[in-house]
Amino acid sequence: MKKIPRISETEWEIMKIVWSKGQCTANEILDALNSRDSWHPKTARTLIGRLVKKRALTYKEDGRAYIYRAGISEEEAIAHYSQSFLERVFNGALTPMFAHFVQSQRLSPSDLRELRDVLDARE
Repeated sequence: MKKIPRISETEWEIMKIVWSKGQCTANEILDALNSRDSWHPKTARTLIGRLVKKRALTYKEDGRAYIYRAGISEEEAIAHYSQSFLERVFNGALTPMFAHFVQSQRLSPSDLRELRDVLDARE
């Protein structure tokens, strides 16, 4: 498995956009960010630059524009950060984490059915 860089919460917002679009320019990333919150262009470009430096994003030049793509897959990042969270917070034990979330969250009957189906499929 490739090394997954440390990605901040705000950098995750940018990564989610790039993962969903496949590839995009800095302006397209900024437009997507601004559709939810107001982002300053310089802040977004700084975060994009950090993600490139970390190799979480790659780019190619297209005239005067840069086209950004993910350097890591969403699945790889989620797997890495899920495992890291599990180890840090629950000492790597899945059952207490699962029990905590099931007991502390409001789950609809369809949520419960879906969880049962996932567990049943694992048996």
